[in-house]
Parts: sequence; structure tokens; C-alpha cells
Amino acid sequence: MKTAVLRLLVRLLSLLPLRLSRALAAGVGWLLYRLPNRERDAARVNLKLCFPDMGESERELLLRRTLRETAITFLEMPAVWHGATDKWLARIDGDQVAEEMRALLAQGRGLIVAMPHLGNFELSSPFSARIGRATGLYRPPRKAGLEQVIVEGRNRSGQNRMVPPTRKGLKILTEALAAGEMIGILPDQVPKAARGGMGRFAPFFGVPALTMTLLSKMARRSGAPVYFLAFLRQPGTLKYKAVGRPGDSAIGGEDLDASLAALNAGVEAMVRLAPEQYQWSYRRFEPQLDGGSPYSR
Repeated sequence: MKTAVLRLLVRLLSLLPLRLSRALAAGVGWLLYRLPNRERDAARVNLKLCFPDMGESERELLLRRTLRETAITFLEMPAVWHGATDKWLARIDGDQVAEEMRALLAQGRGLIVAMPHLGNFELSSPFSARIGRATGLYRPPRKAGLEQVIVEGRNRSGQNRMVPPTRKGLKILTEALAAGEMIGILPDQVPKAARGGMGRFAPFFGVPALTMTLLSKMARRSGAPVYFLAFLRQPGTLKYKAVGRPGDSAIGGEDLDASLAALNAGVEAMVRLAPEQYQWSYRRFEPQLDGGSPYSR
């Protein structure tokens, strides 16, 4: 029943015109800034940690903007999952990025696409589908029923498949790279724990952040290049610009600490292109080296 209700709600939200969806998101963002809530508090902490030299009034302005942009991203998700793929692709200025990704795939070692929580990252699914077969890694959501809705939406193209971070899922990712295909990973997602080698601390905006080791290890073992990708909303329009940059070769190197530092530096460089469109409400710095949390009240 829960899955059916969620699927209906997502379907109804997908029918909203994009301008109306963004207007509603602006209202949601205003409420998030005005009312006490976990997302606002986490974003405020993150901005203070990452931009310590920025004036408080300037940071508060950035906070208001990022809450609005995050709301836009989430309200756009249903429309991307259920909307006409051709219409979404027509909104993206991405020919140069697509050519770069095809050139990297032509090397025959596969391609690891690193997609930070920046801009509308859901557009990666229809965009990559026009380039080639892609396998994406996702973390199952906490709410029961939502997982199926998300996976269905992201798999609509027929060229994509989503796998969870299980032993079977990681095997599928490895096989995809070996076959010369693309895999997609959110590089700024905090691993569940440092134990077991899944996470290790590395600097992000100069702050220690528990960072996944999976992407680095897969790059080293496969020899596949890493490519950072994001889709940024263009101010005053309904258009998006695909921005991409090749990852530092150190990401696939033997030195894991250097690899993780290069990975986070790549994410940071992307974020600085449009910091207001980054999902600062995500608790990126929890836990800290001492096991504590900067988000504790």
C-alpha cells in the first residue's frame, strides 16, 4: 500500500509544469529557512565549516539560496523520472561533455562517472543513456516503498540499471567496467562506517570528511578513467548546462590517501562552480575523527 501511494504521489508531482514546480520549491525553500528543521541546521553548519572566511551575512544569503535550490532538485525528480526523455535532453546544453565521455569510453577501460549532489543529478540517467549502457550505484532509502519508485524512475531509459551496495551489486559494477561500460557513483556520499575499509578520512574543503574508498579502489583495479559530471540550472531559464571534468590520475593511484584527497578535490572544484546548487543539507562531516558530530546541538 505504501509503495502504491508513493508511486501515485510521485506521478502527480511529475505532472506539474516545471515553472510551477520551481515556484512551489521557492516556497518550500522559504519555509525551510524560516522554520527550525534539521536540513537548515545542517546546511548552516556545513557552510560555516567550508567557508570560514565568508562573512556571516553572505553565508546566510547562500544558505537561503541553497535551501531553495535543494527543494527545486527534489521537486524536479518526479518530472525527470516520468517526463518525456527527449524534452529533458532538449533542455540540456551538453554536447561537449557527451563527446568527452564518448572519447574516454573509446579507450576501452570503461568509465567511472562521479556525480556529486550538485544541481539536478537525476538528469544523469537520461543523459548517459544516449551515450551508452550505464550502471549506477545507489543507497536504498530509509522509507519503505521509496526504493522501488526510485529504481523504476532511473531505469526508464532501458540503457541504465541501478544496483545497491551489496556484494552482488559491486560485482555487477566490476563486470560493467570490465565490459567497457559506464558506472555512476555519488562520490560525496558518506559511507556507513570506516570499519571494513569502506571509508577513510580525507580533507573536503579543508575539513576531515569520512570518504568512500570504493570509487578509488575500482579506479585503481580497473584502470578506468574518472569523470566528474553535474547538471547545473541556468538562472532565469528552464535550461541546464552539463559540466564535466576529468578526474586527477591520482584517484586511480596506489596511494589511497592521495587518491581520496584528489577525489574530494574534484568534488570541491565542481561545487565551487555553483555552490548554491550543492546539497549542503547533507551531513557530510558526520562522524568526525573523534567520533563526534559538528551537528550536535
